[in-house]
Amino acid sequence: MDLPSLPLEPDLPPSLQPLLEGVRSGHRLSLARAISVVENERTGFQALLHALLVSGGSGKGPGARVGITGPPGAGKSSLVTAMARAHMEAGETVGVLAVDPTSPYSGGALLGDRIRMNELATDPRIFIRSMASRGSLGGLATTTTEVLDVMDAAGFPRLLVETVGVGQTELEIAGTADTVVVVLVPESGDGIQAMKAGLMEIADLFVVNKSDRPGADRLVREIRTALHYRAADVGRTSVPAHHGVDLARVGRGESRGNGAGEGDTTRPGTGPEGEEKGSEATGRSEPWTPQVLQTIAHAGEGVDELLLAIEEHRAWMEASGELERRRLARTATRIRDVLDREMKRRVRRLLADPEVMGASLDAIAAGGSTPYAEAARLLEELT
Repeated sequence: MDLPSLPLEPDLPPSLQPLLEGVRSGHRLSLARAISVVENERTGFQALLHALLVSGGSGKGPGARVGITGPPGAGKSSLVTAMARAHMEAGETVGVLAVDPTSPYSGGALLGDRIRMNELATDPRIFIRSMASRGSLGGLATTTTEVLDVMDAAGFPRLLVETVGVGQTELEIAGTADTVVVVLVPESGDGIQAMKAGLMEIADLFVVNKSDRPGADRLVREIRTALHYRAADVGRTSVPAHHGVDLARVGRGESRGNGAGEGDTTRPGTGPEGEEKGSEATGRSEPWTPQVLQTIAHAGEGVDELLLAIEEHRAWMEASGELERRRLARTATRIRDVLDREMKRRVRRLLADPEVMGASLDAIAAGGSTPYAEAARLLEELT
């Protein structure tokens, strides 16, 4: 059966050409429509993405992607709103992409972030887009990364990505954002919870939000203690943690104080006297130590410190080469995702022919074949 292949350089449909030009020029309505084309995988969406990526969009380079994740009720939306407002007050434009859960029954979603961020929505310095997860189980929507590419092409220097309320295994944000901020609240659990694999291991920064509530200081101490325990584990096994974070460094006091011990005030990559300990001295850059910060998002408290920590993390990534490594890893993941999605489309098209499935069922019923043999035969047809 002859199946159409994915063209190496897909032709952009004429109907999408105005959207391409609009996104490149930063026109907000064109941006919104282009995102809808990509999100709904309408005809020509791959060609549109190809044209945007090849052209480099606005020419300003990729924006800094910061992922905000954490359990439901942690105040992620309030924190994103406060961060966006701080960036805008500094004269920067901000793109916000917020993912909300989809009902498994109706397929609909209450896009709550549009309601919470309504006070900022009319400001020309911000673009807010909400997405329904549509059943995706990783904390993001299926096309979140593609939508971020479209927003990148529009020239936003700051991109804030808020996941749905996640548990310990919805970790797709780690492969999407440059910096991952895990937001917790005093009710999030104890030190044992913090030591578990999953959500706590993807953080570049920890934020204990709603820190005016009882138990906030205790949670901060327990997270730091958990980092020490995990550092000892990593030190014994010599296995790097997620994102290349060597938690063994935490136990040796190479942190900013709020990332490990109370009294340590040195910053990452420096010695006790503040001298640089990076590649010039050791031949490689020092690993990043996750920091633990406290905020009260609805009052704007601690937000400036969080933005400073994000800038420090980005500076470390650029100096160490980690930023390029993560982006290359993200690109490799994108290639796999595109291949996976295209193969699924081809399989669905093949199986849509009733004669194809009928022949396989007849062969199995006659006792001359098995589901495995038929699947292998159909794969041969696809390739």
